[in-house]
Amino acid sequence: MNKHIMMMGLACCALLCAGCGRQQSSAPAADPMAAALNATPVVSVATAVRQRVPQEAVYSASVQANVVNNIAPQSGGRIQKLNVEVGDFVSAGQVLAEMDRVQLDQAALRLKNDETELERVRQLFSEGGVSQSDFEALELAFKVSKSSYDNLLENTILRAPVSGVVSARNYDRGDLYTMGQPIYTVQQITPVKLLVPISEADYTKVKRGDKVSLTADALPGRTYTGTIVRLYPTMDAATHTFNAEVRVANANRELRPGMYARVTVDYGANESIVVPDAAVLKQQGSGQRTVFVLGADNTVSIKVVTVGRHFGSEYEILSGLEEGEQVLTGGHSNLRSGDKVEVRR
Repeated sequence: MNKHIMMMGLACCALLCAGCGRQQSSAPAADPMAAALNATPVVSVATAVRQRVPQEAVYSASVQANVVNNIAPQSGGRIQKLNVEVGDFVSAGQVLAEMDRVQLDQAALRLKNDETELERVRQLFSEGGVSQSDFEALELAFKVSKSSYDNLLENTILRAPVSGVVSARNYDRGDLYTMGQPIYTVQQITPVKLLVPISEADYTKVKRGDKVSLTADALPGRTYTGTIVRLYPTMDAATHTFNAEVRVANANRELRPGMYARVTVDYGANESIVVPDAAVLKQQGSGQRTVFVLGADNTVSIKVVTVGRHFGSEYEILSGLEEGEQVLTGGHSNLRSGDKVEVRR
């Protein structure tokens, strides 16, 4: 009897425990993801300020010789002498090479003969011994001989037309010049020039006489000053740029043709609105730039802005933002216009 009562008590306890377990399991569990979504986003802000923004632009260009001369005679012939080598610096008028002199020597004899005959006839003409037509004919013959001699002299004794450096020699002594490649190439490197591709947007900002600065990768730590000497009249339709010819004195001959250089053009400075570059967002699929602006009630709105120069870690804002407005610089990746935020102080 007592055993039967004990068994019934244990069964009741089991039923009560099972009921309690079902009642506890029916209570809803907390959702941490939902709680995170409902939390107010925490953002960081910065104030849009007005300041002077340097209007500088950096362009890539290659150093070029100011003048390139190909030294060669007017016609083919045997090369008798080569007086300089690649890398030599030469002066204007210096003899670089000499061709075979046979034709030159013959022309010199003809010129001497015509000159002697002209002087003889000149004396006779002054005394009335020859007619004026005969004198003029001999005078013309002398001028033709002189012109022929001068031309042969120029094409036999080859001189440097400019001061510069010899950058190529394509023949050896004794070779027959065949009017293919030039015998020498001389490049004037004092000064040098660069053709700088200026952006179309800056077309009205540059003029002849403007100073620029440049650096060369091959000469680290050195800065050179150049002058814009020529503005090309047409623009490249593909790149929307036009060439500005920059001349650099290069008195020390440090800059050499072919060197890669970066040219900095200074357009002055503007008083503009400036914000951190972290505040400027680019719309995917378009070129629009936007910023999130914090309102008085801690709600945000999106504004489309036009950006100018990017310098350091800041952007110049040309339009779309007012001085003193607060822009979001962090925590704005998933925000939408009208969202309420909490500012991190």
